[in-house]
Amino acid sequence: MSFDGRLLSGMSVLAAVVEAGSFSRAGEMLGLSASGVSRSVARLEERLGVRLLNRTTRTLHLTDEGIRLYERAAPHLEGIEEAANFASGAAVTVRGALRVSLNPIFARHVLAPKLPLLRERYPGLELTILQQPDVGDMVGEGIDVAVRFGPQPPSTMSSRLLFETRVLTVASPAYIARHGQPKTPSKLIEHDCIQYIDPRHGKPFHWEFQRGSEVLPVETKGHLTLTDVDTMVQACVAGAGIAQLLSLGTEHLIASGALVELFPNWPGETYPLYIMRPSRRLAPAAVEAFLEFCREICEG
Repeated sequence: MSFDGRLLSGMSVLAAVVEAGSFSRAGEMLGLSASGVSRSVARLEERLGVRLLNRTTRTLHLTDEGIRLYERAAPHLEGIEEAANFASGAAVTVRGALRVSLNPIFARHVLAPKLPLLRERYPGLELTILQQPDVGDMVGEGIDVAVRFGPQPPSTMSSRLLFETRVLTVASPAYIARHGQPKTPSKLIEHDCIQYIDPRHGKPFHWEFQRGSEVLPVETKGHLTLTDVDTMVQACVAGAGIAQLLSLGTEHLIASGALVELFPNWPGETYPLYIMRPSRRLAPAAVEAFLEFCREICEG
């Protein structure tokens, strides 16, 4: 089969559909109508003689042939985009607007103190920060980069682990004075435990404890269920109950004695923080610069 510009164009449109998840969103990325995207994919299928996408009224997903084609073609499309960016100077110039969705804990305790350094390093970068829960449609919301806690589901997004932070089980001295301090995690069933909703599933997180290879799940209950971390921290400090908090952002409360870590001999439970962008293809210079900056401040 001969290669020409129409084949390359069709492959680029197919990659955009895979990365965006719909014809309409791919069209927004490419400056085309949804029908134009659909026709381009249909022409590519006709030329190759195979169906690449299974289409329903609600979903799109690659056929087996489409998966094989996409996996083989994507690295070459990245190389072409990289060459074009280099030729235009975009690969070495960090400028323009960037819209990022950040977990509030990361935004407040990790990124905010380093924003003057980011401004000094990249004066041409205009940053819009949205502090959001660890869920959401990045493409639909026009997000260039997201930083989120929790295991990330398989997708066409490019993601990288930034770090893992410990999960601490804590209570205030006031709570302990009134109700006593549980000596083991199993004793939590006798206490008032503040529940926190997992935004990915809409249900409270399960409590579990790890020590080496030992994993101990504990069924907890309490009169208070929350969706806001700051409210949970303040309620716990006030003595409203026992809570599980991330060590990131709460170390000062432990150090000052406002909160007491109940089970330091169960130190193994951690929670991962990921940084991601919607596409596995080459990122624009501003996106790549922000990704690298976040990795740098997390490693430092």
